[in-house]
Amino acid sequence: MKVLVVGGGGREHALVWKIAQSKKVSKLYCAPGNAGISKQATIVPIPANDVKGLLQFALREAIDLTVVGPEEPLTRGIVDLFESEGLSIFGPSGRAAQLEGSKAFAKEMMRKCRIPTASYEIFKDRQKAIAYLKEQRHPVVVKADGLAAGKGVMVCRTTEEAVRAVDQIMVDRAFGEAGSQVVIEECLVGEEASCLAFTDGKTILPMASCQDHKAVYDGDRGPNTGGMGAYSPAPVVTAEIHEKVSQEVLHPIVKGMAQEGIPYKGVLYAGIMVCEGVPKVLEFNARFGDPETQPLLMRMKGDIVPVLEACIHGNLSRCRVEWDSRPAVCVVMTSNGYPGIYDKGKVIGGLEDVERMKDVFVFHAATASEGGKVLTSGGRVLGVTGLGENIPEAIKTTYQAVSKITWDGVHYRTDIGGKALGRGGKG
Repeated sequence: MKVLVVGGGGREHALVWKIAQSKKVSKLYCAPGNAGISKQATIVPIPANDVKGLLQFALREAIDLTVVGPEEPLTRGIVDLFESEGLSIFGPSGRAAQLEGSKAFAKEMMRKCRIPTASYEIFKDRQKAIAYLKEQRHPVVVKADGLAAGKGVMVCRTTEEAVRAVDQIMVDRAFGEAGSQVVIEECLVGEEASCLAFTDGKTILPMASCQDHKAVYDGDRGPNTGGMGAYSPAPVVTAEIHEKVSQEVLHPIVKGMAQEGIPYKGVLYAGIMVCEGVPKVLEFNARFGDPETQPLLMRMKGDIVPVLEACIHGNLSRCRVEWDSRPAVCVVMTSNGYPGIYDKGKVIGGLEDVERMKDVFVFHAATASEGGKVLTSGGRVLGVTGLGENIPEAIKTTYQAVSKITWDGVHYRTDIGGKALGRGGKG
C-alpha cells in the first residue's frame, strides 16, 4: 500500500520511521518532510497546511492511507476533505479537532462530561477579563483560545503579569486569531504527564505514559516551548492513575463527543497534572505529541499500520499494542535563541557517529540538506532518542549520543528524565 505522512517535524519522522517497518507498505511519502525523513520516505514539497494541494497529490498518486501529524491541517478539515473524495485518512474531523483548536470548546466539553480539570472562565472582552483577574487569587493561567504552537499558555504569579498576558493575547495579537478570546483558569499544582490513546470513536486503546518538558531551560525555567524532551514511561503515572485517566478522562470525552454528534477518531492526547494522586486535565491535543511520539514509538512493538486502519474503520476493539519494557528518553536539540529569534543554516556534525550506536535514533525536526551536508532549518532541530534497561541507563545512552552531535549555537536541556529519577524511577 501507498502511505502519505503529513508534516515535517520530529513527530512525523518518528511516524515515518515506524510506518516504514510495516510489511504492508510498498511506498512511503512525506509532505513536506525534512533531511532525516528523506532517508526513509519520498519527500513531497507541499506544506502541511496546504490541504487542497495534499488532496490533489493523494488523488493523483492513489494514496491508500494518509496519516496527519500536525494540528493545523486537522483543524482546517483535511480529514473531512479527504474522506469526501473517498480517501482513507487517520485523524479527527475538523469539528472534532476543536478539542485542541479551541481551548474554550475543550473546557466546555470537559464541564459537560464531568472530567476533572481546573476551574475556569472564558472571555471575549478584555475589560471583563481584567476585572475578573483583579478578583482572583494568584497564580492563574492565561491561555489563548486557539492554536499557538504550544506557546499560548502563560502562568501568571501576579495580577500585573496576568494583565500583560491578556494584552499580549488580545491586544497585541501575539498569536493572531488564536487570541480572539482567552481562557483564564486556576493554576494546578503537581507534576505534568502526557496520556495518549488510539480511538475509533467508540473504543480507546491507551498508549504507554509519557512526560514532556516544555520550559526551555533546566529546572523548568524560562519560556514554554513546543517541547524540549520527553521520556516514557512516566513514574508519576502509576498503574492506578493510568486507569483513572482511562476511565475518568479518555472514555468520557470520547463518549461525550459521540453524543454531541462529533465522533472523535485518531489519537487523543490528554495533558494531565497529577495533583496529590488525582489526575486533572490541563489540555487536550488532537494528534500525536511532539516530542512524546519519539520515545513512545521507540517502545511500541509490532506494526502500527493495522492500528491506524482500525481507528479509521471502527474496529479498534480487535487490536492490541505491546510495549518494550525498556524506557526511552528523547532530548530535543534546538537552535540557540529558541523559542525566540535564532539563526538557521548551521552545519550539523556527528550524525554519522550516532548512527553507529545501538538502541539510539536521531529523529530530525528542522533540518535541510545542501551540498551533501545537513543544516539546521528551524528552532527544534533534532530529537535524539535512546532506550535503556532502566531510566538512568536510557538517560545515559541518550546524552552520550547528544554529546556527539554539534553545530554552532546548539542548545539542549541537561535534565530530561530527572523527575523520574526523583521518583525512584528505575524503569
